[in-house]
Amino acid sequence: MSRTRKFAAGVIAGALLTAIGIGMSSCGGNSDDARPGGAPTEIDFAILSAESQASAGPLWQPLLDDMSKAIGVPVKPFFGSNYTVLVEAMKGNQTQVAWLSAKPSVEAIDRADAEVIARTVDKAGSDSYRSTIIVKTGSGITLDQVLACGKRFDFGIGDAVSTSGTLAPMTFLFNARTPPIDPAVCFKTVRSANHQANAFAVATGVVDVATSNTVNTVFLTRENPQIAAQIQEIWQSPPIPESGIVLRSDLDPVIKEKIRSFFLTYGQGEGVEADRQRQVLAGLNYSQFRAADNSYLNPVREMIADQQLSDARRSGDTAGVAAAEAELQRLRSLREVQP
Repeated sequence: MSRTRKFAAGVIAGALLTAIGIGMSSCGGNSDDARPGGAPTEIDFAILSAESQASAGPLWQPLLDDMSKAIGVPVKPFFGSNYTVLVEAMKGNQTQVAWLSAKPSVEAIDRADAEVIARTVDKAGSDSYRSTIIVKTGSGITLDQVLACGKRFDFGIGDAVSTSGTLAPMTFLFNARTPPIDPAVCFKTVRSANHQANAFAVATGVVDVATSNTVNTVFLTRENPQIAAQIQEIWQSPPIPESGIVLRSDLDPVIKEKIRSFFLTYGQGEGVEADRQRQVLAGLNYSQFRAADNSYLNPVREMIADQQLSDARRSGDTAGVAAAEAELQRLRSLREVQP
């Protein structure tokens, strides 16, 4: 097993322990909270809290209050500090609906019996975003220096399940080099944290280089401009599918349809109420939720297969190479027939 995969395994193991604690302490419903016939009496909505519950809560609460009224069931937030926690919570039916970035959405589908109902669209009308590599403003650190390795820099990578914090930079930057770059070998130290923590670590000099994304840049510029001013991007990935709304497939069909309708109509139309809803969305840096299904995540599955192929080649796993190549071929054939 490569040092990078060992590192990721350790992150996941730690996150699972965190999940146990959050699951015990977080308020909200569970699989027993149901009306006769299977309809839930409460919905728990999973949210990644990049900075703190105190900062994320006020942004999401108006939307959750509106959702409660629309579906006729109380909706409570479930905050987690990393994506593994949120996927595990959905797997255990501690949450029934979640806002997740693309790779955690794949994890939720594969491991937590989830399905996609919508994808987010930002205020500029884009349903994609980009992974970034950031350094401290004025540091003089260049991308060429970063890729030269030599254990020169302290590096902040994302959550092991993060699309833009780990998967995209590994796929499009590190694995794309010849030979591929293993961060655990390349850098002096490697630490894993969410985007907000990595940004603060770069701005304050705790790490020299870190992964982030363009969405985090927007939030930092708005919420903490002094920190944002201390950060400079030196690389951007190709476009990545934006985050999505996923829910458990076994959720009561009537409630499921109400939830789908709520997201697809929220902030649409004319009038005072639609204007108010658009203001709620603007606080989240969104303009609407667009209909989607599991297939919108196929580009991310390609990235996952690409990384699996690189890992298998690095470790000499012939069977793993064959499996990853077959999965890549399957996904690319699906892309070729899409309109």
